[in-house]
Amino acid sequence: MTLKLCGFAVSNYYNKLKIQLLEKNVTFAEELVWVNPVDPATLLRSPMGKVPFLETPNGCLTESAVCADYIENAYPEHPLLPSDPFESAKVRELIAYMELHIELVARELYAQAFFGGQVSEGAQQRARKLLTKGVDGFAKLARFSPYVAGANFSLADCAACVHLPLASLATKLVLGEDLLASLPVKEYTKLMSKRSSVQQVLVDRKASSELMSTRYANLGA
Repeated sequence: MTLKLCGFAVSNYYNKLKIQLLEKNVTFAEELVWVNPVDPATLLRSPMGKVPFLETPNGCLTESAVCADYIENAYPEHPLLPSDPFESAKVRELIAYMELHIELVARELYAQAFFGGQVSEGAQQRARKLLTKGVDGFAKLARFSPYVAGANFSLADCAACVHLPLASLATKLVLGEDLLASLPVKEYTKLMSKRSSVQQVLVDRKASSELMSTRYANLGA
């Protein structure tokens, strides 16, 4: 059975795993799975109806961090984690900071930034406070020399190249200020855009965005 990545290519967590798979030259298929509304059949594969999830020869796995670890362990060729236990943990630490203290907070702004919704003033101020703290903490760990964890492309870059530009843009659009301005996001994004894996993900994300817009328009009709 071919490994299957399930979800939709607008999701930055889906794209994080897709970049990892492409970088490791893993053979995989993609299955389009929408979650709004959640198909009852999806709940049999993803208990909370979340995407992305992986369909493996042994069953399904959910949560992107779990999926990423599975991919690294099941397909050890072209490793994206250092062999040294401490350095490997430092890569995971960077991902945790990005996803818990930057992306998860910035996500509160996405409704207004990208989907025509509104975010309350209170929620905006809370996001500003938490992001300022989160970005400062992440900046103390990240190297950007030239990759997030140092000289080598790693699993942290699979996450960074989809999370950081999105969070940066959302803060500019909603808060009127780029709260990630202390990080070299623009230069880093330019570097990542030269990789074939990222180029493919960007093309597929655009197509998926157009498909999603059409779908929501039809649902609302």
